[in-house]
Amino acid sequence: MHVSSRFPSWTLFLAVCAVGIGGTFQYGYNVSIINAPTQHIHRFLNETWISRYHMELSPDLLTFLWSVIASIFSLGGLCGALIGGSMAIRLGRKGALLMNNIIAVLAAILMGISFPTGLFELLIVGRFLIGINSGIGICVQPLYIGEVAPKHLRGGMAMGSSIFLTGGILTGQIIGLRELLGGEMYWPLLLSSSSFPAFAQLLFLPWFPESPRYLLIDRGDELSCAKALKRFHGSLQYQREMEDIQQECFALDGEKPRKPWQLFTDRGVRWQLITVIVMTMGQQLSGINAIYFYATYIFEQAGISAEKIPYVTLGTGACECLTALTCGLLIDYVGRRYLIIGGYLLMIFWSIVLTFSLTYQELYSWVPYVSMTSIFAFILSFGLGPGGITNTLTAELFIQSSRPAAYMIGGTISWISFFTIGMLFPFIVKGLKQYCFLVFLLECSLVAAFIFLVIPETKNKSFLEIKKEFHKLNFGGKNKEKETELYERRQLHDEF
Repeated sequence: MHVSSRFPSWTLFLAVCAVGIGGTFQYGYNVSIINAPTQHIHRFLNETWISRYHMELSPDLLTFLWSVIASIFSLGGLCGALIGGSMAIRLGRKGALLMNNIIAVLAAILMGISFPTGLFELLIVGRFLIGINSGIGICVQPLYIGEVAPKHLRGGMAMGSSIFLTGGILTGQIIGLRELLGGEMYWPLLLSSSSFPAFAQLLFLPWFPESPRYLLIDRGDELSCAKALKRFHGSLQYQREMEDIQQECFALDGEKPRKPWQLFTDRGVRWQLITVIVMTMGQQLSGINAIYFYATYIFEQAGISAEKIPYVTLGTGACECLTALTCGLLIDYVGRRYLIIGGYLLMIFWSIVLTFSLTYQELYSWVPYVSMTSIFAFILSFGLGPGGITNTLTAELFIQSSRPAAYMIGGTISWISFFTIGMLFPFIVKGLKQYCFLVFLLECSLVAAFIFLVIPETKNKSFLEIKKEFHKLNFGGKNKEKETELYERRQLHDEF
């Protein structure tokens, strides 16, 4: 194998960077930056209320308004996930991402002017809009990367989504420090700084081609597809990719992009859909949120002063970023199954260690350090497996006509789980305390067992080969040929 084919071309690499900066980076960045100015926003809400109604804001109403500002992001994300797939079909993958930046810029303006105008309602609208932007980005960016990547590099390149997401979290943590934009004077600037990634994408993405798969299969434009492939893979290497896309186009036989509800009634994608739902819920409910919730308490117990905790928290962000990069380097060598099952098994182990260390936290002076180590190890395990590979597999398990709908379903499940865990989590911790990790341990065990029993290895396989692997699961062993024939006839009938 030539060195050039083992690594993506510069055009491919830079295209991943151009889609990433305005895609999953925005999600990570906006999840992260809202934590730094919590106290300043509380003060702003209180002062605005006094100037309007000449009375103090009650603690309950303050908590409610803050909860709305923090959680409306998830509601926006859900809306974004629901429209992201349709935008990717109508405007193209690249067109949808470019259009998405207009929402980000509008959101940044509204959040930036909320403080000088004294209108906290603008802050709520801005957070909702940046949520929509993140929902669309998380849906469309992996679609684009999954479709432009050659199959032997697809895993590593698809990890670009996770690398930019964790990079966004880390950047948000750094910029949210008191010394930068986390101070009382600068929090409106901090929230409106999400316009910079949007402008960067508007500047760089137009220089790169549209997804070649979208151009040929969805648009029927063979000339533009060949042109895009030559840009991505060079004049000598592009032919192999062209043949792969043509085979998929021939197999689809003019089938139009599917709607999400059509996937639920299609037996041919039954197990792929169950896999996406189980893995997406597994990723969100794995206990990673509990880890971040407990981090501050554990760092305090280890003797770290309150002023220094934000700097230690940077370590958790750096940990996630590091594992996303490591996973990107390993995924096409080790394979998806080993990494994701290994990640879940390590998370199970560290959940047990953490439950014991939190129970006996007061007993010995060295126990808080065991808890601290467990926190970092859990984050590393999450990044190595479920954190990165879930999105990659969604792109691989479906062919062109079903992929946007699959991302809409996966995105919807992800945002609903994210919102649910955000609402229920404080009650779970209050009721179970450190034993909440036993619930997450059970959930990780069930997801790992499901992946072991159901999901085949997708490394170095074309989308059609992966579809054939699932064919056995979807139609079973008995009367398989008769079932398949009936299914194909029904598909033909539906088209006409």
